[in-house]
Amino acid sequence: MTLFEKMTERAKACPQRIVLPEGTEPRTLTAADRIIADGIADVTLIGNPDEIIKLANELKLQNIAKANMVNPADEQVIDRYAPIFYALRKSKGISMEEARLTAHNPLYLGCLMIKGGDADCMVAGAQNTTGNVLRAAFQVIKTAPGIDVVSGAFLMLLPEGLPFGTDGIIVFADCAVVPDPDASQLAQIAVSSAATARDIAGIEPRIAMLSFSTKGSARHERVDKVIEATRLAREICPGLIIDGELQADAAIVPSVAAQKAPASTLSGRANVLVFPSLEVGNIAYKLVQRLGGVQAVGPVLQGLAAPVNDLSRGAFPEDIYKTIIMTCNQAIGMK
Repeated sequence: MTLFEKMTERAKACPQRIVLPEGTEPRTLTAADRIIADGIADVTLIGNPDEIIKLANELKLQNIAKANMVNPADEQVIDRYAPIFYALRKSKGISMEEARLTAHNPLYLGCLMIKGGDADCMVAGAQNTTGNVLRAAFQVIKTAPGIDVVSGAFLMLLPEGLPFGTDGIIVFADCAVVPDPDASQLAQIAVSSAATARDIAGIEPRIAMLSFSTKGSARHERVDKVIEATRLAREICPGLIIDGELQADAAIVPSVAAQKAPASTLSGRANVLVFPSLEVGNIAYKLVQRLGGVQAVGPVLQGLAAPVNDLSRGAFPEDIYKTIIMTCNQAIGMK
């Protein structure tokens, strides 16, 4: 059974309430129709219900009428959710009138539904920029307890036969959000990536904090950052299996680890790789994807108090369908 087959079965067994703020976007509707048909999640679409139904009919979708529909123009809806935003932002000087205007924005409304306990998770980005999706999530949902940085991970699904990771899976982070994390942020990225490995991939994390040095083979302030991040991650989550600083080969090749880092708890069997900067992580995942024939799933946004994931504006319905499944698995794991 593939990872996605496992995630699909898990989502069906414990359906989550997912909100899709881009409810009148054709690709999103097509994916939502399939999600409903497959019994994967309880879907809420944000948008004018008449427009949603009209578009669903044009697309010949059979199941959209079974979705919950929330109209952002409905003042009764705004009456319910604007006070939540006002309470969150009044210390920043926002007025109730401004809160009501913001609550009309589908991205904010979706996040407010999660904050208000009426949804578990959200997927958006087929129409909206990553910045807009993240801004709503930061202001409403905020970060998880003990975490103040949101990062982006990719699940790298390896071709059959490669002896790396666990069950053919390695998690790469951060590859999407934080350009140059300091030691504290890097430690939090490691802790969040461990949760991603458990919640989505279903594997027990073994985390390597990567550098161009292995156990003192080089000296540099950027090496010191990784060493300090490893120490801090152990403080945040003492039960983690984590080691650093390690070069990539010492992290994933047991024979190299035996030579370069014989005392490492990972023994060259890491399945979560935490990169020292965004440029390194982003370059690495794209090279591995293209040169190694590896499927890169993500980015998964991690570190938020509830799951919100962003789409590429060039996403296909299949991409949205899979992202919804992945996000539901995050929600199940976080509970």
